[in-house]
Amino acid sequence: MTLRIERVKEQIRLSGEFRVGDLDQVRTEIERCKSPIVLDLAELDLIDLESVRFLNACELAGVSILHCSPYIREWMLQERSRPKDPSEALTQALGHTNDIGLRKLMHVKRTEKKKGDQ
Repeated sequence: MTLRIERVKEQIRLSGEFRVGDLDQVRTEIERCKSPIVLDLAELDLIDLESVRFLNACELAGVSILHCSPYIREWMLQERSRPKDPSEALTQALGHTNDIGLRKLMHVKRTEKKKGDQ
């Protein structure tokens, strides 16, 4: 199943599966909307971690999220309260979520840090 995006009465309704590959398309739809922006998640069945983080960022930016299923809302709350790993912050800032070289670099940095702590 794929993600279906439709506009319904000044809202953006997301249906199906929301995956990292859909983020650009959802961002584009949000950018086209007039304020206030409302995402309706009533028909959203599955979501991945990057999409949960995206929804958190949307809420922080003032986007209203309606009809969010309890499991997605709970996951969003857990992600907000989770301490941020410095490598994740760097990865998000650079937009290289799948960059193998960056992951290797961050692994080396963590390994060096652990050796220094001993």
